[in-house]
Amino acid sequence: MEDDTLDSIPTQHQRVLSGMRPTGLLHLGHYHGVLKNWVRLQHQYECFFFVADWHALTTHYEDPSVIGSATWDMVVDWLACGIDPGAATLFVQSRVPEHAELHLLLSMVTPLGWLERVPSFKDQQEKLKDRDLATYGFLGYPLLQSADILAYKAGMVPVGEDQVAHIELTREVARRFNFLYGREVGFEEKAEAAIGKMGKKSARVYRDLRKRYLEQGDQEALARGRALLEDQQNISLGDRERLFGYLEGGGKVILPEPRALLTPASKMPGIDGQKMSKSYDNVIGLRETPESVERKIRTMPTDPARVRRTDPGDPLRCPVWQLHHVYSDDERRAWVDQGCRTAGIGCLECKQPLIESVQVELEPIRKRAEEYVDRPDEVRAIVAEGCDRARDVARETMDDVRKAMGLAPGR
Repeated sequence: MEDDTLDSIPTQHQRVLSGMRPTGLLHLGHYHGVLKNWVRLQHQYECFFFVADWHALTTHYEDPSVIGSATWDMVVDWLACGIDPGAATLFVQSRVPEHAELHLLLSMVTPLGWLERVPSFKDQQEKLKDRDLATYGFLGYPLLQSADILAYKAGMVPVGEDQVAHIELTREVARRFNFLYGREVGFEEKAEAAIGKMGKKSARVYRDLRKRYLEQGDQEALARGRALLEDQQNISLGDRERLFGYLEGGGKVILPEPRALLTPASKMPGIDGQKMSKSYDNVIGLRETPESVERKIRTMPTDPARVRRTDPGDPLRCPVWQLHHVYSDDERRAWVDQGCRTAGIGCLECKQPLIESVQVELEPIRKRAEEYVDRPDEVRAIVAEGCDRARDVARETMDDVRKAMGLAPGR
């Protein structure tokens, strides 16, 4: 993958977009796998975080009753975990209809084979055999994801390894769209005229960098050319977009290609040692009571070899050991490893520090969640404001898209 910074992406596209499907209360797997990363990103980039309720319908269309309540529960959990509506835009996908319009327009130019080859298409069909997924919506959900991203001209999308193929599809779709519709009449003449507005020195440097990139594939020249355009004060935004495309040998960049911001896979195991997932019924919820958390950890399965307190064990065969890799430092892990192998400590002694660590982590989240639950109007106001802000950005994109495709203005 390419580097995970936005240094070489135009300033107006230095946005991060990510979403989650509302299918129930969130748990520690979500917190360690996604939300902690969101909290960090919101202070580095312009972030848009959305409730993907349309995506939830692709697999829960027969019984959508959970989606409405889960939407608000999810937003409360986000806020409780530290997502700041003053630093990030929080919104609900279905309340920004531009997503659907862009999805429709992109579907006109996206080859069917591109969707059929997305790895998760067949993987999800195998995992969810109990549901009828032979629908257009399920086949097209990767393209809806592309519309989600491209509607905001997002430069970076935080994903795990298993989602990289979706970002690659989005890049291909954007590239195809720009190829088909970015060739405005007189594009090269307009690009050359824009170069002339840069000043003699900058124009000469731009032409040299463009030549090096087009003839030699010099990526450094491409990055320097983008940086040069960012510093230009004498050209309009339209000319800048035109020159970004001209630099790469294409047309005007209407929909910029996003990049995948690879995030480490969540190391949060479930209480049975498998990946923490509601489908495995092995989760610890973010709002779970202290009594329930303690009970779940105390009753976690351990190394089968430790039938009696005096029997030595092997931490590598114990699900509890995986939790220690999340919550314990090197010193504590060494104590657990030695104590288990020599029967110096019992399983309950091993679990006790984990109970304490999880409780310390969840206590402030539970408290903040309770406060937001008691103030539903505030939560709804946060979402309403976020939806308005998201629509403003998406409308600007759709104005560009409609104009490029020869459609009437939408406003």
